[in-house]
Amino acid sequence: MTKRLTWSAIILVLLVVICLIPRDKPQIKHHHRFTKIAQSGELLLPWQGPWACVLDNQNEVLWEVKTDNESIHDGYWTYSWFDGQHGKSNFGDCYFEPNRCDTQDLIRRTNKQGLCGLSNWRLPSATELNSLVQAPNSPSQPFIANDYFIHIKRGDYWSSEHGIKLPSQYRSHGMGATAVNFHFGKRYILPYRNAAFVMLVADIPTTNKHPQLSRRATIKQH
Repeated sequence: MTKRLTWSAIILVLLVVICLIPRDKPQIKHHHRFTKIAQSGELLLPWQGPWACVLDNQNEVLWEVKTDNESIHDGYWTYSWFDGQHGKSNFGDCYFEPNRCDTQDLIRRTNKQGLCGLSNWRLPSATELNSLVQAPNSPSQPFIANDYFIHIKRGDYWSSEHGIKLPSQYRSHGMGATAVNFHFGKRYILPYRNAAFVMLVADIPTTNKHPQLSRRATIKQH
């Protein structure tokens, strides 16, 4: 009995000593490319939120972050490809437009909203969109950094690249646009009328009403 009490006391003392040993402060691990941005334009730390945009330091652009709250940025909404002159209007599926949806609708409403302080939102080029493709953390996740780009579906996302001849199975539809598929991590040419997902992008201006999002401040930060 005495031995048990002695060993218990020794173990307790060791635990107290271990707890009192000073430890180095944990280092903040920033992503080598992405930074979370609040709706106000404030730069957030990796574990902070909520965030409305993602700063892409590699391409010096801001990406729209999708939601699941049935706003105009809801990740479930789909859009036909339309720029006002080319494409097919109102062949997508969303709740914020009475006549269904197209890419021009989302761009117009996002610029009117001034998402993250910017009003120059657009469709990304196929190269910009394809640069987001990366191996998923698990087979069930999309080919993207889903800890920053939440609510991204394993499906097709429209790019701005259009006026391209369609593959033989779609030839009757004439021309189409390029989409990047985050399920397979590949590009496809799809008919304008297809209902695909959209993630908008905005160029970071040299001067901006949110100084922390100016190119100068962004470069300094990284």
